[in-house]
Amino acid sequence: MLTALLISLAPFLPSPQAPTTKLEGKALEAAIEELASVVEQHYVFPEPAHAMAENLRARLWQGAYELPDLDALAARLTSDLRGVQHDLHLSVVRLPPRAVAEPDPAARRRQAEDDARRSNFGFTKVEILDGNVGYLELRGFLPAEVARDSAAAAMAFLANTDALIIDLRANGGGEPSMIQLLCGYFFEQPTLLNTFEWRGRAGREESWSAAEVPGKKRPDLPLFVLTSSDTFSAAEEFAYDLKCLKRATLIGARTGGGANPGDSHVIGGVLSVFVPNGRAVNPITGTNWEGTGVEPDVAVPAGQALERARAAAREALAARRAPGSER
Repeated sequence: MLTALLISLAPFLPSPQAPTTKLEGKALEAAIEELASVVEQHYVFPEPAHAMAENLRARLWQGAYELPDLDALAARLTSDLRGVQHDLHLSVVRLPPRAVAEPDPAARRRQAEDDARRSNFGFTKVEILDGNVGYLELRGFLPAEVARDSAAAAMAFLANTDALIIDLRANGGGEPSMIQLLCGYFFEQPTLLNTFEWRGRAGREESWSAAEVPGKKRPDLPLFVLTSSDTFSAAEEFAYDLKCLKRATLIGARTGGGANPGDSHVIGGVLSVFVPNGRAVNPITGTNWEGTGVEPDVAVPAGQALERARAAAREALAARRAPGSER
């Protein structure tokens, strides 16, 4: 599974404990060893995993992690991990101070749902532009089970447009079930979009477009996807899948380059590390966009992508209306 809900769960209760501001001595040694072990056990590629773990241990004894605060430590650890393996999903962050009593799971779930609702589940703008061209700005791929109604409402509003622009320029990723749901609108039959390999598991997990969607399918709708260097992870997969299947034209800048899904692990009670334990393998190319990003079909600065897509949509629709053309 690619990165899950892009939601920050703020603590509910006041009176936090005095936060740990730094790690030192035995606590620092224990945290670095715990991080090294997590990376070594879980990172998708065993040899780089071992190399990263050994580098962390060596850097510890060089004094590299004797830093004034946890933010500086997290930044240094992230830099050291990526210095060995250039994987932009690899990241260490400081955990927020813990409350005196942890909120119960139901309260955390309600807060997550409220945060997702306030973002309209990633569907930030839906519009019909001149020439009956639809425009959808999508800032996150939330799980289909929580964002299905918003997706259905957006696609219903756009159901009678003659072309569609999907703007992923500020989309940092999310969860593949929304990729499957949205792609279900653009293919008549279930279509293999992507596969995943996971460390420690045999075979590949397949990801298919949804067979059924709320509303009507638009398998022949001219489709344009806007990208930028901030387009990342699941948003890159959506763009890459459609490009490889020749179902959309990508317009904008090369994307960020993160194709390895994974999970977060708590380190020492004060840090969290995201460690990819899988990799995407596109069924058409046999590879993915890790480290390279997704190259657009039409390369323009991200700020110019929308106007270029509007022009491309007009051109596509004019060609369809030309005498002798097939609709």
